Amino acid sequence: MWKIVVGFVLFAALSMYVIIKAGDKADMGGEKHGADAVHAPESAASAPATMPASAPASAASAQ
Repeated sequence: MWKIVVGFVLFAALSMYVIIKAGDKADMGGEKHGADAVHAPESAASAPATMPASAPASAASAQ
């Protein structure tokens, strides 16, 4: 039983430390929809790399 109490106290202390350090920068609002949502445009580097269609199939099997 005492282990549960010690675990709760440690978890509460860690939580309070994180909340105090974050200050007013912590966004606890959950998911955003509509005008409040921040949408970052996808970069071209995140596109999956594929082999060009004009590459011969024998080049891939030669390795």
